[in-house]
Amino acid sequence: MSLILGIESSCDETAAALVTSDRRILAHRLAGQESAHRPYGGVVPEIAARAHVEILPALIEEVLEEAGIGIGAVDAVAATAGPGLIGGVMVGLLAAKGLAFAAGKPLVAVNHLEGHALSPMLAEADLAFPYLLLLVSGGHCQLLFVEGVGRYRRLATTIDDAAGEAFDKSAKLLGLGFPGGPAVEKAAALGDRKKVPLPRPLLGSDEPHFSFAGLKSAVLRARDSGLYAPEDIAASFQQAVVDCLLDRTARALAGADGATALVVAGGVAANQAVRGALTALAAAHGLPFFAPPLWLCTDNAAMIGWAGALRFEQGWVDGLDAPARARWPLDPNAEKARGAGVKA
Repeated sequence: MSLILGIESSCDETAAALVTSDRRILAHRLAGQESAHRPYGGVVPEIAARAHVEILPALIEEVLEEAGIGIGAVDAVAATAGPGLIGGVMVGLLAAKGLAFAAGKPLVAVNHLEGHALSPMLAEADLAFPYLLLLVSGGHCQLLFVEGVGRYRRLATTIDDAAGEAFDKSAKLLGLGFPGGPAVEKAAALGDRKKVPLPRPLLGSDEPHFSFAGLKSAVLRARDSGLYAPEDIAASFQQAVVDCLLDRTARALAGADGATALVVAGGVAANQAVRGALTALAAAHGLPFFAPPLWLCTDNAAMIGWAGALRFEQGWVDGLDAPARARWPLDPNAEKARGAGVKA
């Protein structure tokens, strides 16, 4: 059994956690920055990075104190090394390097997407490789065949915007507040999901990928038309996203021979409409459905510590020259998608 200190700072959540390889979370701290970014309607990278610098040292001290141990008791220090806002990634990674060097401990540089991809296994001991994963967040929307730790085959990605980004920008367009995902979900509960005719980009297409830029533009047109209440636009938008996610995931399931389960992870996985639809889809294909607890869906350090523990037990550690990366695909050999999908 290994004990890992995990650090997360890839966007606007500052977090630290102590996680064991037998799925115990000994301590966890997370500090959000919603009030700092709310006036701008989105995350400001410079503000986020400065907040990480100010907050992270205290969070690390708090998790060690709660667990009643010193840094010398951990087996390794794991930190998000990308992808993400580069300033924030650098803050967490440099902190991890400093701790690892001072304590003489190994460093594990974790891909933030791998943290999300493996997070369901932290909560569900029954989940086994290989599984089909819908990884859906503010920066990414992908379908991955998860064959094992460090072994990911990308089946689809977004050719433009991620679903989470579309949620955030639609919330801003509709004046619903920040963060956008929960704000849209709350407004959608008060609206009519059939009221506003919105497109379903790539629905039924032979192309495996996702697209949400056109849907976001349609939200803008619906708002400017003056014909619809914001709650109805939000509900119709959320349903359109769900329909697109279901259609693309069903297509991937048809070719995911040997999958033990359908899994969702990432910030958008906290959306109850998305979860409910995917639960039904998995049942229709005779597969169990797994999703992390809501707090594990959004960015957190427990998933980074867990991914770090699994990598550490494989003997995979990194040097102190491990780079911070704004982009870092889980499947670098995946065929490039058209449009902005090449970033994934």
